[in-house]
Amino acid sequence: MYEAYWGFTEKPFENTPDPRFLYHSPQHEEGLSRLLYVVSEGKGAGLLTGVFGCGKTLLGRTLFKELDRDIYKTAFIANPFLTYTELLMHIAYNLGARDLPQNKQDVLVNVILERLGEILENNLRDGKKTVVVIDEAHVIVDRNVWEELRLLLNFQRDNQFMLTLLILGQPELREIIESNKQFSQRLAVKFHLGPLNEKETEEYIRHRLNVAGRSDPLFAPGIAALIFKKSGGIPRRINHICDLALFAGFGKNAVLIDEQIINEVSFDREDNQ
Repeated sequence: MYEAYWGFTEKPFENTPDPRFLYHSPQHEEGLSRLLYVVSEGKGAGLLTGVFGCGKTLLGRTLFKELDRDIYKTAFIANPFLTYTELLMHIAYNLGARDLPQNKQDVLVNVILERLGEILENNLRDGKKTVVVIDEAHVIVDRNVWEELRLLLNFQRDNQFMLTLLILGQPELREIIESNKQFSQRLAVKFHLGPLNEKETEEYIRHRLNVAGRSDPLFAPGIAALIFKKSGGIPRRINHICDLALFAGFGKNAVLIDEQIINEVSFDREDNQ
């Protein structure tokens, strides 16, 4: 609605995991490099945690975009709130299995594991690596599911893991995994994403504006500091505030986004928990 008014080619603050909009803060760059290390070196598993809205899914999607499809076979599980059997089915299907039983009464875990093993063997024989990403993994509270996921890492050949498992989720995921010592010990890398600082918030806003086609100043001086205060440096909150501010500014025929507009569309961080 407001894109043409502000000179955008697209909306700059949509809360969607578009890798083009990833702002490479030092911690996001470090998180991405660690995930890439786990994948490229064929490690068994890696863990990425972070507060709600900090960019975990975006980082995972960016990783997927950087993987060479001639080398990697991938599965991205966005909603893991499933039984272990259902989760296995989703993983196998995303990796290419198409002849799985459809009737729940006919679904047997050993059959799915057998098909999954065949896929992993074929990928390895073809010189390809297999990567499975489970996003929002903090919703998995069944200890049996975690135990069975650990068993996926038993797919090995000659001390080589046949798949790499990347686990993404909110901070409570660390406690869940730490309670399963055997699974935790399989994690080659653990990394936590925190909020952006004030300087990074300003750079984050500028980056997203540039990607959306706007290079001229749009926010009045000092506004990034106010947005940081109200958002706590959480990218999703920053996006929400900035998107509403652009809409409000459009309605007012504003030239710049100023303090009054930001105050109108946002609440103090303490009121927004």
